[in-house]
Amino acid sequence: MATTRTRKPRRARRADVLHKPSGVIHPRVQQVGPEHFGIVSIDCAKARSKWMLGDFFGKVLVPPTVVDHNRDALDAAVARVRQAVADHDLGDCLVAVERTGRYHRVVQSAFTAAGFETRIVHPFATKQFRQPADPGNKTDDTDLAAIHRAAVTGFALCEAPRDEFWTGLQLLIRHRRDLVWKTSTLCCQIREHLEAALPGFAACFDDLWDSACAWHLVQHFASAAALHTAGLAGLSHSLRQAQVRFQHRSLQPVLDWAAHAAASDVAAEQHRRIALALNDDRQRKTLEIQALERDSAARLVHTPYVLLLSFPGINVVSAADFAGEMGPIGHYANARAVTGRAGLRPSRYQSDQVDRADGPLVRCCNRKLRAAILGIADNLVCCNHHFNVLTHHWRAAGKDPRHTRVKVGVRFCRIAFQMVAGRQVFRHPCLQGRHYILDKLTAFHRQHETPAPALLRDLEAAIGQLPRKEYPAEARPLHEELQRIQDGRRRGPQLLADILPIVLARLGVGEVQSQASGDHDPA
Repeated sequence: MATTRTRKPRRARRADVLHKPSGVIHPRVQQVGPEHFGIVSIDCAKARSKWMLGDFFGKVLVPPTVVDHNRDALDAAVARVRQAVADHDLGDCLVAVERTGRYHRVVQSAFTAAGFETRIVHPFATKQFRQPADPGNKTDDTDLAAIHRAAVTGFALCEAPRDEFWTGLQLLIRHRRDLVWKTSTLCCQIREHLEAALPGFAACFDDLWDSACAWHLVQHFASAAALHTAGLAGLSHSLRQAQVRFQHRSLQPVLDWAAHAAASDVAAEQHRRIALALNDDRQRKTLEIQALERDSAARLVHTPYVLLLSFPGINVVSAADFAGEMGPIGHYANARAVTGRAGLRPSRYQSDQVDRADGPLVRCCNRKLRAAILGIADNLVCCNHHFNVLTHHWRAAGKDPRHTRVKVGVRFCRIAFQMVAGRQVFRHPCLQGRHYILDKLTAFHRQHETPAPALLRDLEAAIGQLPRKEYPAEARPLHEELQRIQDGRRRGPQLLADILPIVLARLGVGEVQSQASGDHDPA
């Protein structure tokens, strides 16, 4: 007989202390005594910073002092702090640096290299501790006092160590994202100038940006009249001379448009020249984006985040974005820590009998991580059958589309944390079968025209992240691809014919029996 299980209500987490866990210093203060615990407060700027040393009670031991951002000045500041520690018999000391863009990194690195524990104070904390004491008065000295008070009350927070690998991946994916935004802006500008010079010309092509034929015509024919005069023979001759591939049927809509085109705008020639110049910039940025995506994939395969490729609806670029913003999975205790850092929760206002827990998303969060998660949520809604069906149900129930994206993002974080932290491929009883990681990587590099040595290197690195029991499943689509190449059913350069046997040998799999459907879990 079936039994129903009732879920026990989750107990509220009891806070042991009122301070932030990563900012607690009171055990250390109790050990050496408040008068023997020093706090170095540093207010950073671009070219120089101001620092001050005081004990836990707030007694100033070294008055506010300016230090320039160069090696000699920083070494002198470190030496003076050490001398003050000895002179005032301080048993323990920490350095509290206010975060200021990236300019605080110089001072933070100098004191960390000197052996001091360096913590970070958020500018919001500085502001809140300054305003009650010095309302309407904002100076470097009042900021130093506020930083000291913030450190005393537990708002000088420990920061996870940074290394070259994860920082480099984060810079790559952020630079790529910035180039994508700039390229989108360029596309809008190009269309505006092209419509002024040749009104309606862009509508003659299904994909204007990938059509070499379209841009050759824009470059060599200044107006609709010139295109009409050249005719089909003239356009074909010009394209053949430039070795641009085309079909005659793709030129006929251009000629039909040119016969009835509207008049161009004033200064049409200048609009055309600007459109061509902007398109050259767009093409350069597109090539740079592809190179950044290849570099991101080369780093992704060395992390357990590559296992996310087995998640239906997630590609190499979105997995790299998520990995770059997340950092090492060991920095997160559970999936709630991920969504909490990303701010995927509503703000709450409670006072006495008033309790509004359904406000907008919290404002203070890691917005770049939130953007990466919500971008993946958009992909899952469009490309994942399970989440697509859920979206339709929630839409029918009258849910706000923004609520739907957040809910999908939260569910993805729960599944992704189990996959990455547990080093396992996609498994979910309610969703369709998993995708194949090596097959996705191969398709990605084939699309990006990655050189064969780099492709082989990435595939071998990805194999190192796979659970060994998944080797036979990952080998199946690769073996089928190799069989298609050997049977002559795939055209074009076939560098994969040399790579796939090496990858299959690395997987330790020989002949693999093909399945009729790739959705079935071979394990």
